[in-house]
Amino acid sequence: MQHSQAITRKSASNLALAFILLPRPKRNAMAALYAFCREVDDVADEDSAPTELRRARLTEWRRDIQLACTGGAPQFPVNQELQPVIREYGLPFELFDELIQGCEMDLEIKAYDNYEQLEAYCHRVASVVGLLSIRIFGCQNPAAGDYARHLGKALQLTNILRDVRADAERGRIYLPRLEMERFGVTPGEILNHQYTERYHALAASVAGRAREFYQRARRALPAEDRRALVAAELMGSVYWRLLLKLERRQFNVFGPERIRLGKAHKAGLILRSWLAFATGIGASPYGTP
Repeated sequence: MQHSQAITRKSASNLALAFILLPRPKRNAMAALYAFCREVDDVADEDSAPTELRRARLTEWRRDIQLACTGGAPQFPVNQELQPVIREYGLPFELFDELIQGCEMDLEIKAYDNYEQLEAYCHRVASVVGLLSIRIFGCQNPAAGDYARHLGKALQLTNILRDVRADAERGRIYLPRLEMERFGVTPGEILNHQYTERYHALAASVAGRAREFYQRARRALPAEDRRALVAAELMGSVYWRLLLKLERRQFNVFGPERIRLGKAHKAGLILRSWLAFATGIGASPYGTP
């Protein structure tokens, strides 16, 4: 797991943070899965490379992960480390393919017309990761699939609200066009980092959509899989707190500093999630009214 562990450590992401609550074998398996996700996402986001080159690279990743899933000999080190995980937990190629399709959407689509289109993207780049993860976590109840789908969309919508400025700097606007029109927000305002009361109302509406998915995930969580899903629950807790912080800042993300949770805050959430795991009690720490 040398390559996967190095990528995971370097990323310092909230997803990688959640692995700390897992037993070592599952932690290593999740590091391998995360490394794959990180690698294909980085290919799509490498704006300095021509689009056709990035598309060709994603095609190479698709072929290589298919080899890993079908008992072949993958060439990429990350996929070589992921192959035993694929075999042990029965991770299907179809989900990896869907994740790559989500990355390919970023090559062509700079904006989405409506929530239906945006949530299809969120499913591919976030919910699919959850559907792969629940196999590693060892979930038994089929309802865990609904949980993963809802929580993935909640997390991705929170990400989108946090990263509006960063995405605008790359010419991307993920907020739905029809929703922008409803609140009178123009693409030019977002691309030029203009914060207005109209933008505040728009962002609050998108946050309401995210809240719905947090609540759906909370309701879908199977009681018998609560312990298995401790890392996912930590992720839900971290991003829920991030959404609340965005709300307190009135969704003004156009300043130079990215809004994030501090280390002490994250440490407290880890402790709370571990206690819930150890005791087997406590409701999901997100999605409350």
